[in-house]
Amino acid sequence: MQLPVQSQSTIYAEPWEADAGAEDLAEIAGTADRTGFAYLATCDHVAIPRRLAGAMSTVWYDPVATLSFLAGITERVLLLSHVAVVGLRHPLVTAKQYATVDHLSGGRLILGVGAGHVQEEFEALGADFAGRGRVLDETIDALKAALGPDEYPQFSGERFSFSGLGQRPRPVQERIPLWVGGSSPAAVRRAAVRGDGWLPQGDPRTKLPAQIDRLKALRLEAGITEPVEIGAITEPLYVGDTTWDIGRRTLTGKPDAIAESLRAYAAMGVHQIQIRFRSRSRTELTDQMAAFAADVAPHLNRGE
Repeated sequence: MQLPVQSQSTIYAEPWEADAGAEDLAEIAGTADRTGFAYLATCDHVAIPRRLAGAMSTVWYDPVATLSFLAGITERVLLLSHVAVVGLRHPLVTAKQYATVDHLSGGRLILGVGAGHVQEEFEALGADFAGRGRVLDETIDALKAALGPDEYPQFSGERFSFSGLGQRPRPVQERIPLWVGGSSPAAVRRAAVRGDGWLPQGDPRTKLPAQIDRLKALRLEAGITEPVEIGAITEPLYVGDTTWDIGRRTLTGKPDAIAESLRAYAAMGVHQIQIRFRSRSRTELTDQMAAFAADVAPHLNRGE
């Protein structure tokens, strides 16, 4: 699941999150860790322009700082950047940050990357907004080298080149999984040919099968035989009955009915689902997480 509080777009943030902080993050992360959630994810924006602040808000915690905080208060749950806009930074800076997170967490990092979409953010940081797709492609290649096992990684590209420069600590993982986010044709192609996984951004169920077929075809065409981790973001969830307005798109009801609906993702070829719960407080959220873990999750991979 995407960690609440740390990003507060009006598309998904609940009202109670506006006044939440570190104590709330710790309680939610601890619940995820104890109840068997696969990963916690954090978003990445450096600065939001006024024209977008009404919809996006300006609350976007730094992902590296947040994931490091989570690493220190959890033991099992994986830590995902969903997504890091790595084109805003030199790949050696990104490699230093995320290698440190992997080191401090005992090898629990998944590096999710995306192209970004806020032009003013790129311009303020001196990054190439118009060419962000090409920059991301090269950055991914550079990160694969910089996050590998070598203390002195080497890379030579059109924009970035480095050699003879040592970085420690090295990641604990021999190879940090690199997932590509986004649902545009370019993002799907990037995930197919450069990624270890794909994180679609809001594709409805009706569109996912065609997207997955295209991703697999592109991967086959590129001669890549390693498996790719395919994800999906589900509809908002609420386990059980409720008397308040949870929105018409929210998937709700008895646990077995929710599980049956969510198993449709597996039938499409999805390997992992990212979920978000409707809630009116931190306590209601952690109760929903616990209910899902106990009563829904055990039925997701079985036809029962």
